[in-house]
Amino acid sequence: MAMLRVLLVFALIGFSTGLYFHIAETERKCFIEEIPDETMVIGNYKVQLYDPNTKGYGDYPNIGMHVEVKDPEEKVILSKLYTSEGRFTFTSHTPGEHLICLYSNSSAWFSGAQLRVHLDIQVGEHAQDYEQVAQKDKLNELQLRIRQLLDQVEQITKEQNYQRYREERFRQTSESTNNRVLYWAVAQVLVLVCMGAWQMKHLKGFFEAKKLV
Repeated sequence: MAMLRVLLVFALIGFSTGLYFHIAETERKCFIEEIPDETMVIGNYKVQLYDPNTKGYGDYPNIGMHVEVKDPEEKVILSKLYTSEGRFTFTSHTPGEHLICLYSNSSAWFSGAQLRVHLDIQVGEHAQDYEQVAQKDKLNELQLRIRQLLDQVEQITKEQNYQRYREERFRQTSESTNNRVLYWAVAQVLVLVCMGAWQMKHLKGFFEAKKLV
């Protein structure tokens, strides 16, 4: 299976991303999403098939879309085959870069056909459907607004925690690199000292053999 990874790193967490892209039927495309822990992610997608007769893209319900999501530890947290249009949902449990891959189900009828995939990824409080929340919890407009603000504050807190987590990892990496550079410099000095001592000993033995000293 041919695989093409397009790595899109979204620096801001908590906004929706809408796009579309073209893939062959057996082609895979992957996206990287930086997500804090315990954050809901919702992806809405729609697959269309290219029709050479009309030279356009149309809906075809028999096309399936496989969605696979891996966390920063390469663990698969979602792997499921969906229909040609639908929604996938997952919640992150580890902060970091999550790999979201999409590819269509293989079919001999449309082998080599070109597909257009519309994708909208929503992260954080934007993944919440507040109309359903208001109906479910019977909230008035003021209560719903307060709920939205609380969710936004919670998402900001998660984002701040994630940034601190990244800073800590960067600091550890920097310290590890500095230590390696220091050890390498010390090793070079020791090698030079040993080589100098060996050369001095060799020269002393040479002069003694020639009875110059």
